[in-house]
Amino acid sequence: MSTSPEVFARSGLRLPGDLAMWFFILVELSVFAIFILAFAVTQWLSPELFAQSRAELDSSMGLALTLSLLTSGLFAALAVEQVRVSRPLHAAGLLLAALLTSCVYVVLKLNEYGHLAGAGLGMEHNTFFTLYWLLTGFHFLHVLLGMVILGWMAERCRRRAYTAHEHAGLESGVLYWHMVDMVWVLLFPLVYVLN
Repeated sequence: MSTSPEVFARSGLRLPGDLAMWFFILVELSVFAIFILAFAVTQWLSPELFAQSRAELDSSMGLALTLSLLTSGLFAALAVEQVRVSRPLHAAGLLLAALLTSCVYVVLKLNEYGHLAGAGLGMEHNTFFTLYWLLTGFHFLHVLLGMVILGWMAERCRRRAYTAHEHAGLESGVLYWHMVDMVWVLLFPLVYVLN
C-alpha cells in the first residue's frame, strides 16, 4: 500500500500542528538528547559519586513534579479535543487548568532549587550537581516558555480564534507542551532514581 502524501490527503490524515513546530521540537529534543547522554556517560564513569549525590535528592519531589506535568499535559490534550468539537470556551478552561497545574511544577521546582542551594549543593558542588542544574534548569526554562504558550492559547480559545477546522496553532502549542512533558519523563528516572 502506498503512503504517498496524496494517500494521506485523500484519507484525511495529517500531521497535527505546523511543520515548523515539528522541526523546532526535533532540534530541542536533539539538544536534550546530548545533555541526557552526557549525564548517562558521566554517571557510568563515576557511579559512586552519582549514587551519593542522588541520595541528596528527594525522589518523592521528582514524582510530584512528574505528576504535575503529566496532569497539565492531559488538560492540554483535552483542550485540543474540545476545540475539535467546537467547544472553545471549554478548551480555554482546560488550558487554564493546564496552566495552574504547571504552576504547581514551578513552585515545587523553585522550592527544590532553594533547598539544594541552601544546603550548598550548587552547580559547582560536584559533577552530578553541575549536570543536575544544567539539565533541570534548561528544562525549567522550557516549562516557563510553555506556560506562556498555554496562557496565550487559553486567551485565543476564549476569543474563539480556533475553530474545529482551523486549530493548527493550538495543536502546535500543545505539541510543544507534550515535548516538555516527555523530556521530564526521561529526566525523572535518570536524575532521581537510576543508579
